This record gives sequence, C-alpha cells and structure tokens, in this order.
Amino acid sequence: MGVPGEGAPIWPRGAVSAAIFRGGEVLLIERGKSGPLQGFWSLPGGRIEPGEPVREAALREVLEETGIVAELAGVLDVHEVIRHGASGRLTSHYLLAIFYGRWVSGEPVAGDDAADARFVPIDAIDRLQMTDGGPRFVRRGWALLSTGAG
Repeated sequence: MGVPGEGAPIWPRGAVSAAIFRGGEVLLIERGKSGPLQGFWSLPGGRIEPGEPVREAALREVLEETGIVAELAGVLDVHEVIRHGASGRLTSHYLLAIFYGRWVSGEPVAGDDAADARFVPIDAIDRLQMTDGGPRFVRRGWALLSTGAG
C-alpha cells in the first residue's frame, strides 16, 4: 500500500484539470509524451505541487500545457483516476479537482507533456478519443458557464 518509509508511492495524490471555454469551443490537449493515455484528448491538468493552492495549480497547469491564460468560474466535479497493473497491484490513484472557466488570453501551443493543444468546437468532442468522463465534463462545464452559474 504506500506506507511512509517503505519506498512505495503514497496514494491518492491530488491533481487538477480545467474545462476552459472560448465561445463555443473548449480547450483540449492531446496526451503525448508517455503513459497509458498517450494519444487521448483531455482537459489540461496535472499534479498539485506541495503547498500549492488547488485553484492556482489548475491555472498553472493550463498555462504550462497550453500557453493559455484563463480564469476559473467554479468547481465542476471531483473525479478519481485509479489504475492497476497487470498483476492487479495499484499503480496510481489521483483525486482530481475539475474546474471550469473562461479563456482570457493566448493561443494554444502544446507544452509540458502535451503533444497538441487546441480549442475544439463543443459539438465535435464526440469524434475524439477522450479520457474517461471528458465529454461529460465538457458538456456540464459549458452548461454551467452558459447559464451564468459560474
């Protein structure tokens, strides 16, 4: 399990992502450098650094992965990502705070671990291979933003 001092990772770890909208489009990244999600499209995000406030982490990850400056309107969801290896052993467990918000400035440029970054029309997300829950989070975030809930 992840007991301190045993050399095993401590799970779960905190992470963030953000559904950032510009008009009728959402900011997405293509996971690219490595890992089981390579080639999948997702909301930009990543780990929370020790001592970093969760909202600041979300804005930092958006900027690092896409070059986009954004503002957050609210919390969309809390999502768990739990992965097991072939032997059934836990390999990762992230507790993900998902935010939604608006584009402020910049044009998408893939950075950090992203292979691509772009604004995608919301009605086109079903044609992409997305990470678990991605389309659902995009639609919920857009609905909240569009109704003025954020």
